[in-house]
Amino acid sequence: MLDTLKTLTGAGLISLAPFAASADPVSVDDFDLAPRIAEKIAAGEALNIMVSYHDVSNEFAPFVKQGVERADEELNVKAHFIGPVGADADGQISEIETLLGDMDGLAISAVSTDALSPLINRVIKAGIPVISYNTDNPGSDRLVFAGQDLVQSGRDAGEQMADVLGGEGRVMITTIDAAAQWSLDREGGAREALEAYDGIEVVRTLNTGTDPQEIYAAIENAMLSDPGITGILSLECCSTPAAGEWVQRNNQTGKIKVVGFDLLDQTVDLVSEGVIQVTIDQAPARQGYEAVNLLNQFLTGEEIDDVDTGVGIYTPENIEEAM
Repeated sequence: MLDTLKTLTGAGLISLAPFAASADPVSVDDFDLAPRIAEKIAAGEALNIMVSYHDVSNEFAPFVKQGVERADEELNVKAHFIGPVGADADGQISEIETLLGDMDGLAISAVSTDALSPLINRVIKAGIPVISYNTDNPGSDRLVFAGQDLVQSGRDAGEQMADVLGGEGRVMITTIDAAAQWSLDREGGAREALEAYDGIEVVRTLNTGTDPQEIYAAIENAMLSDPGITGILSLECCSTPAAGEWVQRNNQTGKIKVVGFDLLDQTVDLVSEGVIQVTIDQAPARQGYEAVNLLNQFLTGEEIDDVDTGVGIYTPENIEEAM
């Protein structure tokens, strides 16, 4: 069983905690499908599945795209990876609206849950099935969600931070978009876990922005202004290697602990060198694949439900599995 879970979620799997799933599996039999889509299904034509990601320019996006491309090759669909350059809610909305007449299903990782929920509901009303992936829109009419339980992964990150600090220290949380729902969810989980340790203080949440140079500069300035920080907990892919790079450049390896997310090449290298103590994988390629697969299953008559892509925890002891 463990080998199966490792195959699905990454060889460094520590936990596969369940999250709140849809109340019941959903079926196309209970969905008011657009006639043009029903006709394509009846004719056996390949369906156009649009997979909208909230920022195709960030370093996490290519991993998601790999899964989408795999689904395009393996399933009887035409899968398209789309999305704005930069976290632009208006750009994401505009692109989806432009493609409405061509899409037979939409998977969306939203820039903003508030901004995108009305659009999701309009797409559903147009008879086009919509699921969310990577970042959820539980307040919308989306059918199901495929991705990591963000609150739980934040708790796991907080627990890992507390462990490497030995239960004592001053922690800075970093994120490329502090206002995004995914960041708020993950931060909430991290803070919840860290609050259980009387010896740990969360001193601030640093919003770094998305530009790589600005991320590093923001971390550098924050560390210079508060040299008492002993732990950096990154909530995503891109401030994790920047935090590790700052630690390495300033000869703080082992003195300032870093816990973060994802398996970018630089992150993997820094974990293998012991600069970053823990990084948490969220199986982005699987998220991209499941985004397409769930819609294909739904449109071809299968019941679908939420898919939890799990929490893969990597340390210097097991990072070779990711390399």
